[in-house]
Amino acid sequence: MYQTRLKINVPFFDVDAMHVVWHGHYVKYLEMARSELLRLFNYDYPEMEANGHLWPIVDLRLKYVASARYGQDVEVIATLKEWEHRLRIDYVIQCCDTEQVLTKATSIQVAVAIDTQEMLFESPPILFERLGVEPS
Repeated sequence: MYQTRLKINVPFFDVDAMHVVWHGHYVKYLEMARSELLRLFNYDYPEMEANGHLWPIVDLRLKYVASARYGQDVEVIATLKEWEHRLRIDYVIQCCDTEQVLTKATSIQVAVAIDTQEMLFESPPILFERLGVEPS
């Protein structure tokens, strides 16, 4: 199982008038953790593109449980759950001090061939190679 943990100290410019992290910034935190996760198996966005594929997000779901605040240390835990036909990554954002869950999320990405712009119905072989697994 591939998983990464990314610690973020919430910056002032990410909070809104209610002094909590604006809801859209959570997506930025997920992206930061997703890139860290992809780098674990050497298949971050530059490697995807170099191998002829784009991986757009086609579904993103977030459940806000509690608010993060300025100066708070939060941890984004990203876990790769599916890779055969798509990339599904599950996330938990939690307070570092209390481990209180602040947000849960899931992102879905699909492979698209750069040359034809067609969506692939199976992940490209390079992904399996980088993960060190055999296709089913």
